[in-house]
Amino acid sequence: MKRHNRLFDTILNGPSLLIVASVIIFPILFLMLLSVKGRYDPIFSLHVTVGNFTKLVASHLYWMVLQRSAVIAGIVTALTILMAYPVAYFIAFKGGSRKNLLILIVTLPFWTSYLLRVFAWKVLLGYNGVINSGLVLAHMPGAPFQALLYTPQAMTLTLTHAYAAFAILPLYVSLSAIDPKLVEAARDLGAGAVQTFRRVILPLSVPGILSAAVLVFIPTLGDYATPTLVGGTNSSMIGNLIQAQFGKANNWPYGAAMSICSTLLMVTAAGAAFAVLRLTSRRMRHVG
Repeated sequence: MKRHNRLFDTILNGPSLLIVASVIIFPILFLMLLSVKGRYDPIFSLHVTVGNFTKLVASHLYWMVLQRSAVIAGIVTALTILMAYPVAYFIAFKGGSRKNLLILIVTLPFWTSYLLRVFAWKVLLGYNGVINSGLVLAHMPGAPFQALLYTPQAMTLTLTHAYAAFAILPLYVSLSAIDPKLVEAARDLGAGAVQTFRRVILPLSVPGILSAAVLVFIPTLGDYATPTLVGGTNSSMIGNLIQAQFGKANNWPYGAAMSICSTLLMVTAAGAAFAVLRLTSRRMRHVG
């Protein structure tokens, strides 16, 4: 009977496992194989080299762009959480019967293409865009401004808006899970609104904050469309550098090595965040 159930489970899970293998595992294995080949080596040749990785470790450009990407991703993550937390707090504690409607409104941007949202910001921030046109009508001195677009600030603003929902949803889930009795108990003991938030709500929402940070930081670090469209030449991120190796430079093995190293760094960052999240959850359960 158990053998029959295992066979049935295997048949049911087979298509999904095949999809996972073809979409995720096989491309990763292909990148790993490609990364240990020379630039002009056949892919399935027996020749193996670590030259791409040694070149990468010694590359000042790679580490400079990676550092810039990490700084920008960190700023975007912080700004996104600071913007998303009040929204999630309002929905969780003040939304009432309108919670589902508010969550639907938050997810509305996902109904449109990511590139369309980026192009929308390009229209807003452009030299002849909506913002500059409004400043001209308001007779703002110096308007229209060229500095609104193709700057790190424009890229940061666009990325913050693009990934806002990734932060709002986990924060909302974390805040909704807080027992209202704890808030009431704090107020009964004489704590004001600020003190209740600082000592009860904020500590209990730390898991949501960490989850939101991971969900925003990782995709932002690897983004290459937004820097290309609104960031300009001085705002290239690691995704642009990798894309250039597969495109203009036509050096696929070196690009594959970049991809693997960058992925390992992202996985390390995500693992550290989840480790902190697990320790925080254990501490909260211990205190409870």
